Amino acid sequence: MTLSALDLNLLPLLGALLETNSVQEAAARVHLSPSAASHGLGRLRELYGDALLVRAGRRLAPTPRAQALAPQVQQILHLIEATLRSAEFDPTALQRDFTLGTTDYGELIVADPLGRHLRASSPNVNLYCSGVANSESLRRGEVDLLVGVFSNLPPDIMAEHLFEERFVCVMHRSHPLADGRLTLKRYANASHLLIAPGGQPSGIVDRYLADQGTSRRVARTVSSFMTAPHMLVNSDLVLTVSERMAQRWAPTFDLKIHKPPLELPSSAIEMAWHRRYEADPENAFLREQLRAVARELAS
Repeated sequence: MTLSALDLNLLPLLGALLETNSVQEAAARVHLSPSAASHGLGRLRELYGDALLVRAGRRLAPTPRAQALAPQVQQILHLIEATLRSAEFDPTALQRDFTLGTTDYGELIVADPLGRHLRASSPNVNLYCSGVANSESLRRGEVDLLVGVFSNLPPDIMAEHLFEERFVCVMHRSHPLADGRLTLKRYANASHLLIAPGGQPSGIVDRYLADQGTSRRVARTVSSFMTAPHMLVNSDLVLTVSERMAQRWAPTFDLKIHKPPLELPSSAIEMAWHRRYEADPENAFLREQLRAVARELAS
């Protein structure tokens, strides 16, 4: 089989089949009838000498050969799409959806100003946020960028530093510790609120307290940033949280912000994207918009 003898129209169908594991869904995605997609699958099976997709209950399941092909085919399709886009990229004419993979912290602190930037430069762009924020979501194209704190990213994932986030202590203005100096002893003896998506009642603060030979009582955990400020109103809880989030909450919930009584490291907030989008003009445009947001947040 030579490249000149290959029907390249089969590539989008193959990509859709490997992504959906469904002839009907793949047919709809590439604008074919189910019978035409089924015929195309037959030709692909003959071409690769493999069943590619086999019946598994009510759906199809990929063979090992298909699983190995999937990332290669997706990369080829994205490269083809990039070559078809105009070299003279015009953000004002851009019409598409971008999806940001991040936490509720990223939605408020990063996605909110990012949305304003996009409205000013590209009024026909929609920005969506997804809590599915991992390398696999980038590989599958479910999200365009990730924003958060990352470590040990695989080699096919690119990352760039955006800004640093410091920790502060926050409590309701009626809290006994709201006035006066927040010492390490007073801090350790307080009842604490912890944002813990996994529910675990300890975090980085507890490790640093242990280094100081002391500990704290985590009296309450919540799974999201959005719940936390409501738990502080008229309560005896102290929360150690990112400074930018605390500053957003303080006026609305009548909170007092204190510097922590121990040295805590800052968090590096980064953006990450898949290597195949490195030269993609639309993804590069979104990354540049994020850089502009980061400069504003760091100023």
